[in-house]
Amino acid sequence: MSAGPVIRIHPGDNVVIARAQLLGGTVLADEGVTVSGLVPPGHKVATRAIAAGEPVRRYGQVIGTATQPIAPGQHVHTHNLAFSDFAREHADGVDAVPTAFEATPATFDGIVRADGRVATRNYIGVLTSVNCSATVARAIADQFRRDIRPEALADFPNVDGIVALTHGMGCATASDGEELRVLRRTLGGYARHPNFAAVLVVGLGCETNQIQGLIAQEGLQEGARLVTFSIQDSGGTAQTVARGVALIRQMLPEANRVTRQPVPASHLVVGLQCGGSDGYSGLSANPALGAAVDRLVRHGGTAILSETPEIYGGEHLLTRRAVSVEVADKLRARISWWEQYTARHAMRMDNNPSAGNKAGGLTTILEKSLGAIAKSGTTNLVDVVEFAQPVKAHGLVFMDTPGYDPVSATGQVAGGANLICFTTGRGSAYGCAPSPSLKFSTNTALWNRQAEDIDLNCGTVIDGAESVDAAGERIFRLMLDAASGRATKSEQHGYGQNEFVPWQLGAVM
Repeated sequence: MSAGPVIRIHPGDNVVIARAQLLGGTVLADEGVTVSGLVPPGHKVATRAIAAGEPVRRYGQVIGTATQPIAPGQHVHTHNLAFSDFAREHADGVDAVPTAFEATPATFDGIVRADGRVATRNYIGVLTSVNCSATVARAIADQFRRDIRPEALADFPNVDGIVALTHGMGCATASDGEELRVLRRTLGGYARHPNFAAVLVVGLGCETNQIQGLIAQEGLQEGARLVTFSIQDSGGTAQTVARGVALIRQMLPEANRVTRQPVPASHLVVGLQCGGSDGYSGLSANPALGAAVDRLVRHGGTAILSETPEIYGGEHLLTRRAVSVEVADKLRARISWWEQYTARHAMRMDNNPSAGNKAGGLTTILEKSLGAIAKSGTTNLVDVVEFAQPVKAHGLVFMDTPGYDPVSATGQVAGGANLICFTTGRGSAYGCAPSPSLKFSTNTALWNRQAEDIDLNCGTVIDGAESVDAAGERIFRLMLDAASGRATKSEQHGYGQNEFVPWQLGAVM
């Protein structure tokens, strides 16, 4: 990729992307046009006349329709481009090819649990059945915070911490409804997660989400690794905190008896996220993450693509890579569900992108989705699962989630993700627990502003200093390092507990 003033993505595109801010009068020699007016970095410039009603193309795909005539060299954005639906060209499985697995798989230093599952971190978790027990759960975990009580875990260096994952749900909902089933599925996924050496589940006692209902639905086994109790049965909040602290002190010696050992990369399950996207996301960090995903799959690992509203309009590119018509149909069914879901709430799929996305150069959900899909690389789509369902297949899996990053990643971790990779163009301070989160910047300006929150800069691709594939190799190696215990930037800052956000699907009664 050259370092000229603009980036052409596809020969059939009628726009190019500004590599840096363009001033009126700038000549784009390779395109044969002169820029008219100011074009911000990451935004689009027309390379030929586009009539009103004519499709605008980026990545060789439709990203919307011109709402007025656009002259060559003009800025193309929300003032002259709008969402318009179009017929998808589904060709199920046409791009699916056998995976060429590596003869010698890469390894990382993981923690092997007694049942053979592999962890990337070693936490003790405090989960809540309902919002009413959230304060108590926080108080229990706070007794073991290394930043304010370093002595509490001084004798347990192999324990990464005690984390309280609280939420605002668990009551005022139907006792036999979908929302409660999904909440329990989410909590069950966390309770089973290999990154937890042990878990407490704390309830109030009278909530709709009764702990025994959670245990029964999810097939959980209470014992030394999973202890449940409630405030009402413990004699109040102070006694509940004391009980929780005492239980964790009993759990710590066993949790500390772990060691890391080399394990194949097939044990790595990576959740893919993008947040605060910009016009560069689909050109640098996202395709670089996709190149890393291709490597991960060749080494036997698993990647979870999610955020269904943010693949909308590009889902046909995924069904082309589906290993079967059944898998493609499952993805189309989730798209159809979302169209009905948004219609019920008087919303549209094009309510996304956000204000920050638009400021960074994205205009329609179609444009945003095409860039977001680049995170998945080129490998086959092997399965589609619903929110927080266990991911059992190896390879690229799609999980149906909202586009809201904390909710989406919560579902991925519940499904088994033991690492999150998160690209951002505007800047994100997202963290995750119990799975570490790596963040990648799409542009060097962001890296220079916010390097304390970013683990790797992919702006080098935009700068012309590095290829997408080379950046993908750096990301893959960083994945292995983080899975081996190297602290991510968000872990250094202590982020991760507030980002646990189960999907609230139904009405609050």
